[in-house]
Amino acid sequence: MKNLVKLAAGLMVAASFMSAASAQTVLKSSDTHPDGYPTVEGVKYFGELVKERTQGRYAIEVYHSAQLGEEKDTIEQVRSGVIELNRISMAPFNGTVKETIVPALPYVFRSEEHMHKVMDGAIGDQIKKAFEPVGLVVLAYYDAGARSFYNKTKPISTVADMKGLKFRVIQSDIFVDMVAALGANATPMPYGEVYSAIETGVIDGAENNFPSYDTAKHAEVAKNYSLDEHTILPEVFVMNKAAFDKLTPEDQEIFKQAAKDSVAKQRELWSAKVAESRANVEKLGAKITTPEKQGFIDAMAPVYAKHVKDDVLKKMVEDVKAVQ
Repeated sequence: MKNLVKLAAGLMVAASFMSAASAQTVLKSSDTHPDGYPTVEGVKYFGELVKERTQGRYAIEVYHSAQLGEEKDTIEQVRSGVIELNRISMAPFNGTVKETIVPALPYVFRSEEHMHKVMDGAIGDQIKKAFEPVGLVVLAYYDAGARSFYNKTKPISTVADMKGLKFRVIQSDIFVDMVAALGANATPMPYGEVYSAIETGVIDGAENNFPSYDTAKHAEVAKNYSLDEHTILPEVFVMNKAAFDKLTPEDQEIFKQAAKDSVAKQRELWSAKVAESRANVEKLGAKITTPEKQGFIDAMAPVYAKHVKDDVLKKMVEDVKAVQ
């Protein structure tokens, strides 16, 4: 009889372990960039912290290299709850979350340090709140550095050198209008199509940061990189709001703190990657020029006039400028 009792107790313990194991919730996260890219590694680190701090009750599966689709597709997936998490550029949200227009504006940030202060403060919190009505919770802002133009035709030293060139841009009206204001032609297209489009002459070039220019191999087909640094656009790491709301208050805090802790890690990785990627593209023969920026800045007046119309956005722009 005692043996039967022991056996039953053992089975109950085993069953409890099996139940605990099966209770693990796996959340899917998307990223368009390749494995090892700083944003991918930032989300992975977030996942490690969440798994550790929830004692394995939650696990994050990171699908890099656009395995779940290009950015436009994954925005809809995370909003509808098909996937729970997404690391994505802020610009494609310009049409649905108007507050994201401000950080996407050309030359709104004076430097990466200025961007950090803005996004880590009250303005960043204001933007986070604006995401909730569209079914998303912002967990973190990640670095994506300064974006600059590159092309296969010629070096760009002045605004006049932009005239007539065709550039791929993010699927954002601000980016389309920015390129038009510089006398060039904008072609919105998914990130994964850029290499072949440059190679075949559909476009002359694109605009992005050094790590993307490097890892997407664009430096192979467009060797003229101009450090105009027109935008310092943060990336946004979001979670489906319904999925977030299902978490207990304690787990919500764990997720938010893990995301906050992952930012420092991602920024560290980003800084190292920029230096590495610049060296890589220079080895490939990329010619890096530094144009006269004031002409580019002056050309942005019509972009601001068109996109910063209401009082909320006007105040946000002034608030960004006031951050020291």
